[in-house]
Amino acid sequence: MMSTKKSWWRRYLDFPLIWKLAIALLAGLIVGLVWGEDATVLEPFGEIFLRLLNMLVIPLIVATLIVGITSVTPQKLGRIGGKIFIYYLLSTCFAISIGLGLALLVNPGSGLSAPENAAQEGEEAPPLADVFVNIFPENIFQALAEGDILAIMFVVLIVGFALAYLIDSHNESIRDGALTIRKICVTGQEILFLIIRGVLEYSPIGVFALIAVAIGDIGVSALVPLGQLILVIYGAVVVMLVVYAVFILAMRRSPLEFFKAAKEPMLTGFVTRSSSGTLPVSSRAAEKLGIPQSTYSLTLPLGATINMDGTAIYVGASVVFVADAMGTTLSVAEIISVILVGVLASIGTAGVPGAGIIMLTMAVNTAGLSMAPVALVAGIDAILDMARTMNNITGDLAGTVGVDASEKRRDRKKARARQEA
Repeated sequence: MMSTKKSWWRRYLDFPLIWKLAIALLAGLIVGLVWGEDATVLEPFGEIFLRLLNMLVIPLIVATLIVGITSVTPQKLGRIGGKIFIYYLLSTCFAISIGLGLALLVNPGSGLSAPENAAQEGEEAPPLADVFVNIFPENIFQALAEGDILAIMFVVLIVGFALAYLIDSHNESIRDGALTIRKICVTGQEILFLIIRGVLEYSPIGVFALIAVAIGDIGVSALVPLGQLILVIYGAVVVMLVVYAVFILAMRRSPLEFFKAAKEPMLTGFVTRSSSGTLPVSSRAAEKLGIPQSTYSLTLPLGATINMDGTAIYVGASVVFVADAMGTTLSVAEIISVILVGVLASIGTAGVPGAGIIMLTMAVNTAGLSMAPVALVAGIDAILDMARTMNNITGDLAGTVGVDASEKRRDRKKARARQEA
């Protein structure tokens, strides 16, 4: 009897998550349509899923940001790392702005209506000036207790940079102590990753319950806004691919040559939905583009860690979707807060399984919105994840080409200077 249960559990774990979520989404739609408002009996199972997501946000920020920053010190990165780091942050900021902009034009969630209590869950966003002031907390423990994401990120960034500096210290005892703290954070990160895998295994149950309750309350009309959200995100990805083409052209490289080399990692990322898993394929594409290993061996792994252009698009568009479902309009302060969270969170959560949902949870909380409509987005997350992963990988390669072009220009200038001397 015991072995039967064990084999059943193993079969469940081995079944691809994308199919579990697809089945959960379909089952939730059917149950919601058949049971109607009676489907609210399933609401606790969905609420557990949302609570688990919220539970992981702050520990993830602390552990992953510190580990990410301390693994990318100025001494290790050097000139090439500095260039690609700036490129990734700027491209992520640009991408989330595109996602927000297109979604604000379309208003994909306008056909939905959140539950009555959902509007009471969020907090009113502060004025624009307060958004910037509140980044600098008076009391970090108060910020932790209140879940002030931007303030927590600011403090963790400072701690991370300070720890990275101490790791390079010439004082052996200080360096050993700093390395010990980093090892604790690495272990904490791995513990959180393990917990996240467990939460993702529960996610089909949560998605099933939340979709059933939402459809039971709202009806089949919820399908149209979800379709609009998919179109907005895929449309924004296409816009971002055009931006990459223009960037490649500005680097005096052929966009056709770039996409011919990049098509294999793009398709691999679209199917596997894994930036890290696509790294070997991306490396081969970089070689085809004539980029030296000394460049792409740094830029591509770093991109898999901190570059999330596609996910940034997803977060921007989905936050607008959530706001539409609640019947509210994002203020300028809320939009800027979402952009800041999206850019800063990309440093720490890019390599995390289920990073998109986690970043969306951060952004929704920061904007003072309800988590209730996030369930609908989670139901189609696998469809959205394909496009955003492909975009992330393409952005990594585009940034690598840009850095390579910059380095070659620098080498030519130095060669000319030597000849003139």
